[in-house]
Parts: sequence; structure tokens; C-alpha cells
Amino acid sequence: MSRLEFEYEIPVADAEKIISALCNSAQVEKTRYEIQHENHLWELDIFHGENDGLVVAEVELKSESETVSHPKWVTEEVTGLPQYYNSNLLRNPFKKWSKT
Repeated sequence: MSRLEFEYEIPVADAEKIISALCNSAQVEKTRYEIQHENHLWELDIFHGENDGLVVAEVELKSESETVSHPKWVTEEVTGLPQYYNSNLLRNPFKKWSKT
């Protein structure tokens, strides 16, 4: 799945203005780890607070047709499932999901 994404540094003062203008008091809390596996860099997010217990891994590919070897600790594909988007984790945090 492809998404439009921009990654570049912005000044701290600009970031603070963006956050205060666009974000309410609710936050998605997580710690991100970068893990190299074979030829890819994986980002492993371990969530805290209302989303405690949720762990999500992401890998960025050069193209959708690129093949990737999944580490053993990747157990389920959740690409494209809206409940895992940060914006949805604010409205419906992991702790409220049915564990059945």
C-alpha cells in the first residue's frame, strides 16, 4: 500500500505551532525502534497509555512490487486496516478493542 509522505526536518518553533493548531489534548504515545532486517529498515512502534499492548512494525519499500523478507516477530499483516491508523487510535484506542 502506498501513502503520500514527506520526511524532512522542520524548526522546533514551527512544529510547536503545528501541534498547537492541529492537535487536541489527546495523544498517541509510543516508543519507536529502528531494526535492520536483511536489506530493510523496520520501524517497530510499542504503544503506551490508552494503546498499551499494541505493537506495530512498518517497513518502507522502494516500490509496491519490491519483495521483503518478514522477520519472525512479524505475525500479522495490518496494512490498510484503518483501526491501526494513529488518527483512529485516538478515537478508538487499543484498550477498548474486543479481545475475543
